[in-house]
Amino acid sequence: MIDFAHLRRYKENNRIEAKRATGGLPESIWETYSAFANTMGGVILLGVVEKKDKSFEVVDLPDPDGLASEFWKLVNDTRKASVNILTRRDIAVRRSEGRRIVAITVPRADRRDRPVYVNGDPYMGTYRRDGEGDYHCSRETVQAMMMDALEESRDARLLSYLGMESLEERTVKSYRSLMQYLRPGHPWESLPDEEFLCRIEAARETGDGTYHPTAAGLLMFGKEEHILLEFPEYSLTCQEAKVSGGNLFTFYYRVWRKLTELPGMRKERADEEMTMERALRDALANCLINCDYRERGGIKICISPGQIIMANPGSFCMDVDRAKAGGSSDPRNAGLNRMFRLIQVSEGLGAGLARIYSVWQRLGLPEPVIEEQFLPDRIILYLPLETSCLPAVKPVEGNISLRNIFGEKRLQMQTIIEEATRNISVTKQQLSLLPELESCDLSGLLEEMCREGILTRNRQDGEIMYSLRA
Repeated sequence: MIDFAHLRRYKENNRIEAKRATGGLPESIWETYSAFANTMGGVILLGVVEKKDKSFEVVDLPDPDGLASEFWKLVNDTRKASVNILTRRDIAVRRSEGRRIVAITVPRADRRDRPVYVNGDPYMGTYRRDGEGDYHCSRETVQAMMMDALEESRDARLLSYLGMESLEERTVKSYRSLMQYLRPGHPWESLPDEEFLCRIEAARETGDGTYHPTAAGLLMFGKEEHILLEFPEYSLTCQEAKVSGGNLFTFYYRVWRKLTELPGMRKERADEEMTMERALRDALANCLINCDYRERGGIKICISPGQIIMANPGSFCMDVDRAKAGGSSDPRNAGLNRMFRLIQVSEGLGAGLARIYSVWQRLGLPEPVIEEQFLPDRIILYLPLETSCLPAVKPVEGNISLRNIFGEKRLQMQTIIEEATRNISVTKQQLSLLPELESCDLSGLLEEMCREGILTRNRQDGEIMYSLRA
């Protein structure tokens, strides 16, 4: 909530935009409306200018009420804006420093309304917010939003060009054995594999009597070479669990086994709802279920005694605050969600993120941090396991500066870890080319990481190579 009595305290950022508007409703307001709606929401202030020192100054608006009425009329005109996601309460005339201004509060649009675009063209009129400005979205980003907007789940598509041989028989067998153990006597227990996979929506029968996997079935049970045919950007990495690639079922359980070995894992009653074990299970499942497997970057899990980091491509399908509150579920991949739910990994009730925050609060740990990145879309969840891992401060809304949270040094170390994960081993020369490491004492940092047991150093073909310690 903005304190309108003290606007000079504010500056433009990814959630606030100031516009003079003394000459009428500025045309650029529509780019900002689209950008806020497609990113994290924000407030547009009319009758406010940003001075050279970046502070705000209130100016005289000739007709604030007229501006508010004009904006409301145009936002309901589909020739100007693709959809109106506002209510009357979101457009208000406020008093600040003795003058009247217009405050327009734009929420984050529901995935079914995105992309929110202007001037009748989704490819030319879709914007997002980055820092203090609005940027035009690429065709690929717009298409990704359109895919998310479909009522049909992302992973429901039938892959008729692939046969059932694209699925790993041993993975299907493992899944069925686990389901039989967890749900003894289930009516699908005795079905042949093809029929069973159809029941869980991992496959479908076509009119010619043949069976083919769905996208969800391929991701869950598929052979990696076939997964890459449908999802060229597909990538799974968890160095600590010694796993890279494979299908989601195998990846999940190998990572989960590693998580259960953490010294900080709380051993609590398994039937309790608010346990660390349950929260971590939710976090890992959410990372896989809500991933956009067509986006760049892949899934990356980093596990240490002090902190867990889970990152996946894709943006939130709903408002982050709504997700934290719990009770709302809108998975990007409903098929995957259903399959994980059958083996009691996911509930599908929208409780996961709310449970994570509640458990961390109950255990007296620093609050988890969610960072949402764009270009490409990416969600990163930081789960501190030690009180010293993160400062005990509530993160700000919107884009979070990692440097503010972790410090420059920790960010540089994380960059080195990611490079060593991707390339197995790296040289100092390779690392020095990375922009994130240009300003650091790289030699000293590598020495420190070796002393702390994060990296190992060895010589290959006359070159010193650095690798993550096994």
